[in-house]
Amino acid sequence: MSNDSRPETTPAEWWRVDTATLHARKQELEVLKRQLDAEQNAILAEINSRGIRGCSGHSTLAGLILEDFLVSEKEAAARADRVLALHPGLSIVGDPEPPLAPLTAEAAAEGAIGGSQIDAIIKTLARVPSSVPDEDVRAGEKILVELARHAGPRQIARAGRRLLDELDPDGKEPRNDDPKETRPELRFVKHRDGTLGLKARLDLETYARLKSDLDPMAKPHKAIDGVRDPRTQDERYGDAFTDYVRLKTTSRNLPGQAGEATHILITMSYDDLIRDIGEAHLDLVGPISATDARILASDARVRPGVLGTAGEPLDIGRSKRTVSLAQKYALTLRDGGCAFPGCDMPVPRCTAHHIVFWRHHGETKIDNLVLLCTKHHRLIHRSEWKVQIAQDGLPEFTPPAYLDPTGTPRRNTMHLRT
Repeated sequence: MSNDSRPETTPAEWWRVDTATLHARKQELEVLKRQLDAEQNAILAEINSRGIRGCSGHSTLAGLILEDFLVSEKEAAARADRVLALHPGLSIVGDPEPPLAPLTAEAAAEGAIGGSQIDAIIKTLARVPSSVPDEDVRAGEKILVELARHAGPRQIARAGRRLLDELDPDGKEPRNDDPKETRPELRFVKHRDGTLGLKARLDLETYARLKSDLDPMAKPHKAIDGVRDPRTQDERYGDAFTDYVRLKTTSRNLPGQAGEATHILITMSYDDLIRDIGEAHLDLVGPISATDARILASDARVRPGVLGTAGEPLDIGRSKRTVSLAQKYALTLRDGGCAFPGCDMPVPRCTAHHIVFWRHHGETKIDNLVLLCTKHHRLIHRSEWKVQIAQDGLPEFTPPAYLDPTGTPRRNTMHLRT
């Protein structure tokens, strides 16, 4: 017998144990599983708070769970929802934001409740109107948590519906379907956490035109090995808008500045550029990281201005970095679009990336260039993914060790090459 008085046995020898012990042990293991789930969720919450892209290269928490744990898309989404609901986060302006279900988180950490019970509780709490006082919400959550200690998700959901009826007896306010005349407005916003955004009010025609342009660009990517696009709808539209702006601003029909095509200027010191430290200054925006400066400088419409130690201009322009039209055609024929494994982004939505960075004396030639979409361009700069040109002249990508310890190179088979 071990110190905790449980029989020393292996799974193949449970036939030797009495029925009462079997029942007791299965319950103990369920509590342990739930406690481990709660601990893992706390770790995922911390990774999320540090920034998914920076910590893992994934675009979303659900995407990390999907790819790292090899679960279904539905399970990945449910587990991500639990993490986000049970742990503190940051608001859109960077302020600390309390968790949706703190009492549920405490019960989960005890091992008293598990996945589907948690889902039923957070689904109810998510539907509580923001006008309901927090103390009333917490009182309602306490009722659901205590019920969950001895009830399943169906009973919790039923109790949740009754709770919503009590907290919001009037239901949703009637909708006014009469459209009002709108004067278009657009504001550029800088959030407290340093992120940038837009706030817009559009007239019906502009809204319809913009949405019709973005809809086809925001469609989910094709499934790879049965795994569907992990991005949320909001993220797909965000990526689509990013590409839309890039495409529109490269048009020769747009107005220019002082007789030149519209451009953006980045300035940073030569030492910071070479050593990959410090920050740069982006025209119209302000300070940005050296990494972001390098990513932006891959765009032929962004001009890098390199300064000496006294702030004197050392180089303004892109004569040595810019990909020529002939090179862009060659990359189009070779890569056919974003070369990252599994990406189906077409050529117009890609930029040429220097495999050996320009600051490391990488040359602007075909065997040092690869086409990447915005998402995967940032991934290459900010994660441990590596890219190289293989002996047959085609690009191949090596994933981080945590994704594939064997370091087996991967290629994109989405684009047909002739």
